Amino acid sequence: MSIRILPRTLAALTFVFISGAGAQEAPAPPPQAPPASEGTAPGGARPGPGEFPGTQNPRQPRFPQDPRENQPFPDQQRMIYISGKVVMEDGTPPPDQVIIERMCGGGNARPEGYTDSKGRFSFQLGQNNAMLADASVSSVNDQGFGGGGMAGSRGSGGFGQSRGVNERDLMGCELRASLAGFRSESVNLSGRRMLDNPDVGTIVLRRLAKVDGFTFSGTSAFAPKDARKAFDKGREANKKKKYPDAERELQKAVATYPKYAAAWYELGVVYQLQRKLEEAKNAYAESIKADEKFVSPYAQLARLAAVESKWQDAADYSSRLVRLNPYYSPDAYFYSALANLNLNKLEAAEEHAREALKMDAQHRNPKINHLLGVILAQRADYPAAAENMRDYLRFSPDATDADAVKKQLAEVEKLIQGATPAGTNQN
Repeated sequence: MSIRILPRTLAALTFVFISGAGAQEAPAPPPQAPPASEGTAPGGARPGPGEFPGTQNPRQPRFPQDPRENQPFPDQQRMIYISGKVVMEDGTPPPDQVIIERMCGGGNARPEGYTDSKGRFSFQLGQNNAMLADASVSSVNDQGFGGGGMAGSRGSGGFGQSRGVNERDLMGCELRASLAGFRSESVNLSGRRMLDNPDVGTIVLRRLAKVDGFTFSGTSAFAPKDARKAFDKGREANKKKKYPDAERELQKAVATYPKYAAAWYELGVVYQLQRKLEEAKNAYAESIKADEKFVSPYAQLARLAAVESKWQDAADYSSRLVRLNPYYSPDAYFYSALANLNLNKLEAAEEHAREALKMDAQHRNPKINHLLGVILAQRADYPAAAENMRDYLRFSPDATDADAVKKQLAEVEKLIQGATPAGTNQN
């Protein structure tokens, strides 16, 4: 028995999933990290050089307590400053900006700041609320694919808007670096107070197994000075939404250095923001030509192919992406599952939808549950299909398509009842 709702469900999925993702727009590149003074934390505090080696400081010395602090964890929010450094296994700075996240109990992750070009970071905990909209949380590292914002509630990891943090809220929290394809050491934040030395030491990123592609391109290291200068100007203009200026500078960068994969990618983003989709696709293709292991352009090409219902292209790009970097983003598996569903390759669709669900532990994209529910209904696994549709409605009760999904769920439940032998009490 095949579920009767699927023909129109597939059409609805194509529209809702893609339009809900804002697929015809490419979000602006990540905001630039604020300049950090050498060895100086915000507010003028200067940690001693080399004072806290490593990443774990359970017995970290502290400055004298404020005598007004007569509670172990005062209720008021505090200005707690954090500074430190991120390095690769060989001790070199990361080749690209790295997001610094606060990870707390239950898997909630909040982006707090970025590293600079030397891998340093410095920020006030709980202050950078703008990053909640800009950053790709939970190791979603490429702005414009994972970070673009899928349909459904993304939330803020349970932290809300604030001007600081309550010291009690840091219990069970850790600080980590986030770069797709790498595992980060962590720093324990439990018990940290306002007057503690802000330096948390060095966080090391270690490459994960089975990763051959990254969100940075090795060709950038060989870019000549003029090309790098034009690239930086182009990114800055893009951040300010001066798209013609950004386009001109990035064209200059790739003309000077045709193998500048990162510049080709940024040029594609600028084209996409201006709705120049063919030019965007060509720029992304040139980026891949310059560096086949640079994964970001695969992400955008998969997304654009899905917009145009070119399902084989969407499947090819997303599959290549997850082969190069299986830790890149749950959205990579999401688009692969959607493409394979439309190609009627249900086994592959289910496998990648489940992988997307596993990676999206915080349910930032509840559409994954809806998609998996439709795939399972197509495979006649009606109880599991119903469960995933209910999960979607539970995670996104106010979704614009909630009524349509309720109708789909009702049809699935009828099929479950029809498959139940007479006299059987189903619990």
